[in-house]
Amino acid sequence: MHDFEYLLSSIEKIKGIGNKTTKLFYNKKIKTIFDLLWHLPKSKTELSRTTDIQNLQVGKDQSVKLIPLKYNFPRIRNLPNRVNCLSSNKKIDCIFFNSYEGYIKKILPINNEIIVHGKISFYKGKYQITNPKLLSENDEGIIQDLKNYSLTEGLTNKKYNKIVEEVLKNIPDLKEWHSKKLIQKFNNVSWSESIKKIHNFEYENLKNSSYLRRLIFDEILASFLISSQIRSKIKRIKKKNKIFNKNIKFQYLKKLKFDLTSDQKNAINDIEKDLASKERMFRLIQGDVGSGKTIVSLIAALNTIKSGYQVALMVPTAILAEQHYNFSTKFFNSDIKVELISGKINYLNKKKILQNLENNKIKLIIGTHALFQKKIKFKKLGLIIIDEQHKFGVNQRKELSDKGGNDCDVLVMSATPIPRTMMMTVYGDMDVTLIKEKPKNRKEIKTYSKIESKIHEVINFSKKEISLGGQIFWVCPLIEKSNKLDQQSAVEKYKYLQKFFNNRVGLIHGSIDKDEKNKVLNDFLKKKIDVLVSTTVIEVGIDFPKANVIIIENANKYGLSQLHQLRGRVGRGNKNSFCILIFKSQLSENAKKRINILKRSNDGFEISEQDMRLRGYGDILGFKQSGIKKYKLADPILHKDLFDLAEAEVKKIDNNSSKLGDYYKLLKLYDRVEIINDII
Repeated sequence: MHDFEYLLSSIEKIKGIGNKTTKLFYNKKIKTIFDLLWHLPKSKTELSRTTDIQNLQVGKDQSVKLIPLKYNFPRIRNLPNRVNCLSSNKKIDCIFFNSYEGYIKKILPINNEIIVHGKISFYKGKYQITNPKLLSENDEGIIQDLKNYSLTEGLTNKKYNKIVEEVLKNIPDLKEWHSKKLIQKFNNVSWSESIKKIHNFEYENLKNSSYLRRLIFDEILASFLISSQIRSKIKRIKKKNKIFNKNIKFQYLKKLKFDLTSDQKNAINDIEKDLASKERMFRLIQGDVGSGKTIVSLIAALNTIKSGYQVALMVPTAILAEQHYNFSTKFFNSDIKVELISGKINYLNKKKILQNLENNKIKLIIGTHALFQKKIKFKKLGLIIIDEQHKFGVNQRKELSDKGGNDCDVLVMSATPIPRTMMMTVYGDMDVTLIKEKPKNRKEIKTYSKIESKIHEVINFSKKEISLGGQIFWVCPLIEKSNKLDQQSAVEKYKYLQKFFNNRVGLIHGSIDKDEKNKVLNDFLKKKIDVLVSTTVIEVGIDFPKANVIIIENANKYGLSQLHQLRGRVGRGNKNSFCILIFKSQLSENAKKRINILKRSNDGFEISEQDMRLRGYGDILGFKQSGIKKYKLADPILHKDLFDLAEAEVKKIDNNSSKLGDYYKLLKLYDRVEIINDII
């Protein structure tokens, strides 16, 4: 029997695999035997199960027992070869395209009862099988069912099945890495046994199969272990603790015209403990839209600066950077030197900013991703704050944590509420603080839905709100009109609305020039325009206090979480705020559910969980494009109990570091990243 290393060995070691096949496997990112095993079958074709002619289904691949009676080989070019057959005394034809007569006669001998397999069609009153494959000459013949895999061009399922069968024969019986108590929860099935059963579909109930659940649990646990070890590694790096006077914090908080919520106070306390600790902070502040994360981050910056360090605040867009700069300069007055670095700044000013930054004259620098270019140097960077970066993956965050040196803490903020199970998946390497509570001055956004034919009612309502000092966001799914998609375009809507709002309408979308976009946004901020027509580019982060109405066209085309994020662009001031969802007359049941959930709830965490239930965790909020770990089998909603079990197990391992060695094989199998070399 092969040992554990067999699973990590190259696929070239498998019998029957040459250079050509190896290249094809590499195209599917299958390089090791474990990669091959973890490329799971999608379905199973039961070749051995014949179907009676009266139960055949057009368009399906099925096996049929039949007797060939007559060959029809036309002499006219391009016409198919045909074999007339009988099945249960009913006529059925076998049709061949591009097959030689000799081959057909060999696999379909006249008057012999045989079993063939192929795609079923119906033509001129009788069934036919296109390009059938011979399975057996009778019921006694050996017929092997085929597992269907997602394959690259050049690989056939038949060949792939052969290769997998060869591998399954040689899978080692791995020493169990789980405790006896834990493995009992999966009916004592081993990893090796489970992977064999899954490939061979040897279970009756997929959902409740102990084999499947065992593999799902191991997949989750491997992911959690990697994250926890990254977190432990970061915390093992000792830093100089930051010493600050909490009275200074209260002096600044007195300037605010509002009281902090309990969640904001808890978040500040968590951060202060981290800053005062000798372990590096690597914390996520996750809050719903409008929950007040910005003030929490500024208090963190204040404490760091008063400890003698510099702070870098990175945001995704230039307009958001400018907004943060304006808010920060007001909050700190002239006490703390704040600078903004952006593409608008000329060469001489930028050079001066960089010099002052290197000489420690600037205490807080605000900008986009450009902040971390090599040419930007800090004298004493003590805190990195990343705003609105919910798409950062584990590896990206690890790289980021290394940028500022050992004494630099990292604070990440996200306005993307996600369920707890998903949070463990996405942010397992970080300490997490939630801000759910909204500031007391925030009014709940009332959400309504309107059919497209009643657009004039929406326009009249918007005019009324503008007359009361409000502003309107008008969101469209497309930039330009499409002949293929029956959806509203931003350009089209902009032209349409001009006549109703005295040309006080602006337009932004992803294709317009950055400077033009910033100009329109600034005009809207300064209330030079009343209605801003846009695509979803307004989704991220910017505060427009006077905007109190958001109208979303073709609302049924968006996911719940995205609608909630868009809705959060209003309600930032003291006015009553509204969200109007416009849809066409025909709505799917799923779309009706989404709209009703949004009308019922303003809780981003609840909405996100519902979104995951409706669409799947991989589709929400752009997570497919993120660095988030992908699962082959595990689903944070469907397998919540296994996520909870994995979390509890990781805590035990964290508290008893000697246990980590038991999971060496698991970590090597599921996530052979470079970090493992540092933690094992």
